[in-house]
Order: sequence, then structure tokens, then C-alpha cells
Amino acid sequence: MNIEQVLSRIHPRRKVNGIAAALLPFDDGEAIAVEAFQHHLLRTHSAGLTNAVNMDTGYVNYLSEQEQQLVLEWTREALPANTKFVAGAYIERLEGDLVTLYRRKIDQIIEHGGTPIIIQTARLHDQSAREKIKCYQEICRGYDEVLGLSSRRFSRPMVRSSTTRRCEV
Repeated sequence: MNIEQVLSRIHPRRKVNGIAAALLPFDDGEAIAVEAFQHHLLRTHSAGLTNAVNMDTGYVNYLSEQEQQLVLEWTREALPANTKFVAGAYIERLEGDLVTLYRRKIDQIIEHGGTPIIIQTARLHDQSAREKIKCYQEICRGYDEVLGLSSRRFSRPMVRSSTTRRCEV
């Protein structure tokens, strides 16, 4: 690549699309602090960023299926009508066919007006790149937009402590 090719890729004043993963706050009694969460979503939206909910940074790995559904509802309630948001499709603890599980999650996210982002299950970690691509193609078939989160394995286990829902040891 030469300098002219690099310079041709620069687009001054283009619209940048930023996505910010929302931290799901908890109160002292370990209940989800819904009002604080919704205020955080509004502040993020006001800053010009797209919210991302039910992500690993929002403790999705500790949320029940019902709590994940509630996060989608609270997000939709908090944001102005037709405001886009991103939501994690997380299936780690669920039993069944990967494609079916992901598609069910994606449908739930789309029903709430969100854009799904696939959080890769550990069941895909040891598959070849070709196998992963084939699986993602099956998962995404027929949807207008699905994002993917790059796979990463946590170097330190995530554990629950008495003061937080997630901490690293």
C-alpha cells in the first residue's frame, strides 16, 4: 500500500457510528437499579452513541433469561421511539441447537427494536474458521442486520462476590 492509497481511504467529516456497552448497575441489595440504568442509556444516547445492552460488560453472563428480557424492555422504554440500540445474543447456559438458540435470541432482540450482536458461545471456540462461518451464516440467514462480537476467552475467571455481581480474580 502506498501513501496515495492510504490517503484515498480518509473521508473528512464522515459520520462516525459509536457503540457503547452499557454497564448494568445494581443497588446495595443486589437488585438491578432500573432507573439508574435507564438514565445511563439516555445520557449515552444524548452523547450521540448507540447503546449496547445485554453485553458481557453488562453482566449478561449472570442474568437469567427473564432478566435479559427485562433489560430489552427497559431499554425500549427508556430510549426515544425508533432509536436504535444493540443487544447481545447470549446463549452460553442454554441447551439445544446453537442455530436455533441464537435465532430465538435474535428474534427477541428485533421484536424490541434492537440490532442483535452475537456473543460467541464457548461451544464454537474449538471449531475451525470454516465451521464458525458456516454456523454464523445459518444463524444470520434472512436477517437484515446482525453484528458479531469477536471471540475472546477470559484469562481470569469471572466470579460472583458478596458486593458485586461480577468481579475478576
